[in-house]
Amino acid sequence: MTDWWKQWLTNLGWSQSLLLETLDIVLVLALTYIILVIISERRTLWMVRGFIILMLASALSNKLGLPLLNFVLEKLVIGCAVAMAVALQSEFRRFLEQLGRGEFRQLFQPDRLAIPKSDSVIDEIVEAVKELSKNRIGALLILETTSPIDERDFSVPGVKLNAEVSKELIQTIFQPKTLLHDGATLIRGSRIVSSGIILPLSGRTASRQLGTRHRAAMGITERVENCICVVVSEETGSISLAERGTLNRPLTIRKLKESLEALVSPSVDREAVAPGLLSFVRQISGKTLALVSRLLRLPSTASRDKK
Repeated sequence: MTDWWKQWLTNLGWSQSLLLETLDIVLVLALTYIILVIISERRTLWMVRGFIILMLASALSNKLGLPLLNFVLEKLVIGCAVAMAVALQSEFRRFLEQLGRGEFRQLFQPDRLAIPKSDSVIDEIVEAVKELSKNRIGALLILETTSPIDERDFSVPGVKLNAEVSKELIQTIFQPKTLLHDGATLIRGSRIVSSGIILPLSGRTASRQLGTRHRAAMGITERVENCICVVVSEETGSISLAERGTLNRPLTIRKLKESLEALVSPSVDREAVAPGLLSFVRQISGKTLALVSRLLRLPSTASRDKK
């Protein structure tokens, strides 16, 4: 009876250890999934994967008893975490806001683009930019690429329009005698959301040939990654495209259209980066069961080989 009691206590301790390790793995997988939902962009996904690899390498070096390597990897993980927090500040701010409001269900739901941009919308934008460039009328357009932009990233939100995108309306907005021509115009999907938006200026040292519109385009794309800006110079009529704080100029109409078609991704890409939670759990559970069954078969196979 005493031996049975000791064996039961031993098995209980082993079960608790296995349960805690399983819970630890599940929590890490859940946190990884939340990060993928927050990031939601394929270009940034590689940076997240590199960060996860560093974390796993740090944990492995600790398990293997390599103190110097573990020390170096821990410092790298901390530095990368700070760099990611700075580079993805808008995404992490949304995460903290949802966490503070108790919106735990939304943390596991990837945002989808409400209205993907069609070729006709891009054609309307390109035609409007073509006419504005021809007439040397300054313009600044903000195009959302994935999730909506938080208006708190703007210095002044501007005037709400909520109108259908058309080349005539875009050209009218930026006419020099209109009240909204000095600011930027925000385009979401196939709608013009607002105009007269005042954007934060970039702190980078720019060429003297670049005016306030160019610096504003660089500034908003530095702060917010899920948008691009099209700029038309008032002095020269040249066309520029700002992405992630970088200004590509000058662009031809054909090059502008190709760039817009390449950068404006449909909502399907976001879903592919972070699949639904149920499918994510099914994939993980399926692979785990396959691995466990394979490990359980190893002793029997080895015993057969010995026989």
